[in-house]
Amino acid sequence: MTTENVNCLIIGSGPAGYTAAIYAARAGMKPVLYQGAQPGGQLTITTEVDNFPGYPDGVQGPQLMMDLEAQARRFGSDIRYGVVTDVDFSGYPHKAIVDEQHEITANVVIISTGASAKWLGLPSEMRLNGHGVSACAVCDGFFFRGHDVAIVGAGDTAAEEASYLANLCRKVYMLVRRGEMRASKFMQNRLKSLPNVEILWYTETEEILGEQEVTGIRVKNVTTGEERIIDVTGFFVAIGHKPNTGIFKPFIELDENGYILTEKGSSRTNVPGVFACGDAQDNIYRQAITAAGTGCMAALDAERFLAMKEVELHEVQTV
Repeated sequence: MTTENVNCLIIGSGPAGYTAAIYAARAGMKPVLYQGAQPGGQLTITTEVDNFPGYPDGVQGPQLMMDLEAQARRFGSDIRYGVVTDVDFSGYPHKAIVDEQHEITANVVIISTGASAKWLGLPSEMRLNGHGVSACAVCDGFFFRGHDVAIVGAGDTAAEEASYLANLCRKVYMLVRRGEMRASKFMQNRLKSLPNVEILWYTETEEILGEQEVTGIRVKNVTTGEERIIDVTGFFVAIGHKPNTGIFKPFIELDENGYILTEKGSSRTNVPGVFACGDAQDNIYRQAITAAGTGCMAALDAERFLAMKEVELHEVQTV
């Protein structure tokens, strides 16, 4: 196994990782960034992005990620293909294993591994992803203004996204597999008060229809077995996200859903010198722009940490 020491290691890409790299490189921290299994993150499978500042005519998700990567490279970030498969934060400097064959020690680590949307697992869902199928109503709801859409889910997030869509769309079908919702009573009452939201109980999706874009869905009542086709042009999945944080669990404090816990108002984790940003630690907003903001925070926090380490080293040497 080969070994290498770096000053700043960034694990993961996307808006958070690339922004952290931009700030870290400009601060002279010589960041090394490993892009992970999906270079660029979830936006690489997104089509039009209309809500990222600086693009008045919108931008394709992959192009946005290429722009951020190019900007990070411009300032000297060392961006590499590879997946961090293991870490050891029990000592200092911190250790990471890349692709199970390359060991890196790092003075600071920034985690930006993101989170993955949970899907239903339908072949048509993957085929039409980005062509009418979405896991983010706030990101993509605008494109369905005045349309009929469906959303799957029963928790607070699904209820919030259904309410958001109701302000834009002509009709919102909410598909709930059971006869009750997990969402709070407040959110349920809010949904029921919206005239253009129809909750279909005991309903699951059998197939998403359409060749190039969504034209409808085939659903089934799980109690009667009755099937029906609903004409919609948008299909939103809101059954949760899974943060990509499993390898950090032995060392980093996580919440009950696996999101990294950071100190309020910072990107600091419970391990000194390890910082977290983006969707790996944000289970509320999950937007490209908020991920980029926390990437900036992580780089600034890491820079301050390294400065304090230098002061401590100087004091030891002068004693």
